[in-house]
Amino acid sequence: MESFKASGTYTKQAHVNIPDGLYEEEHGRKGFFGRVSHLYHTDPPVNWTNIEGDLKPRALPPVFDKQLKPNHFMPILFNNECQISIAQYNADFKYFYRNADCDELFFIHDGAGRLETSFGHMEFKRGDYINIPRGTTYKYFFNGPAKILKVESTSEFEEPSRGILGPNALYDQTAIRTPEAAKGSEQNLKEYKVEIKRCGKISTVTYPFNPLSAVGWKGSVYPKILSIYDYCPIMSHRYHIPPSGHTTFLCKGFVICSFVERPLEDTKHGVLKVPFYHSNIDYDEVLFYHQGDFFSRDNIDAGAFTFHPQGIHHGPHPKAFKAANDKTYTDEYAVMIDTVNPLQPTQWFEEFENKDYWKSWMGK
Repeated sequence: MESFKASGTYTKQAHVNIPDGLYEEEHGRKGFFGRVSHLYHTDPPVNWTNIEGDLKPRALPPVFDKQLKPNHFMPILFNNECQISIAQYNADFKYFYRNADCDELFFIHDGAGRLETSFGHMEFKRGDYINIPRGTTYKYFFNGPAKILKVESTSEFEEPSRGILGPNALYDQTAIRTPEAAKGSEQNLKEYKVEIKRCGKISTVTYPFNPLSAVGWKGSVYPKILSIYDYCPIMSHRYHIPPSGHTTFLCKGFVICSFVERPLEDTKHGVLKVPFYHSNIDYDEVLFYHQGDFFSRDNIDAGAFTFHPQGIHHGPHPKAFKAANDKTYTDEYAVMIDTVNPLQPTQWFEEFENKDYWKSWMGK
């Protein structure tokens, strides 16, 4: 059982009526799921003058259309439980694909099309999360250019518990789309190739027939689609909900959260509207910015990433507090990936990252 103590100047309720001239920091364990304390500083814990070492906050500016090899997933961050990649497709998949290493979650940043799988077909569009279980054979067909975020997981993507919110919270189960059983549409080719990823290597299997030959299915393991626009956020006009309240998928070693448009907290109750300062004690934090006005960040545009490693403070940029005063609503959409084990940036990430991002918090 927790044993709360307090000393000095503090608030009656976290994130509410923070005294003028003080800055609240949340010191929490297990991301935002565990025990927590709050500290009240006379100076923002991000107003550094220099950082030497690996703990600099990092950012990847929008690189779709510019630095990506077309029709190819480029890994950007990874650890033993997951790999994060991005891609821009201007053509359909050349071959069928099967991942024997990981379950996969695709987020469609832009574009639309049809996904054909061994379970059947599904139409997808901008803002969709597409969950493909490990071992599923599939092929993407695009209506035009598509920009995609992919997360590979060594464990399944599971739903969070709704607890006292009830089974219809976050999103109704009827919002989930599943495949309609059908054979693959391509039936006149001489051969059909399936690329299979196993232990990080690709094997290619060739068939004289379309490998998507199932005409029916049943069970609890199948591809599914959930739109980020169908996600219903938990809200409170009197309390700033921590990111854990926006959890969309749970995996072994990491979580994925969805930040979506919502009314902001009520100014008259003195509630903090912008994310509170915190240090990532147990989790690395990655944010992918999908659309909207990201008012808690300066110079961050749709398609960008931020990466904040464990152990370094972060939170709103200095201008965000003032910018939030008159705002009553946020239209931003973003995908957050929080990992227990540290993420390693790829060489490609390091080549194209914004090297000065960490300076954006420096005190003026």
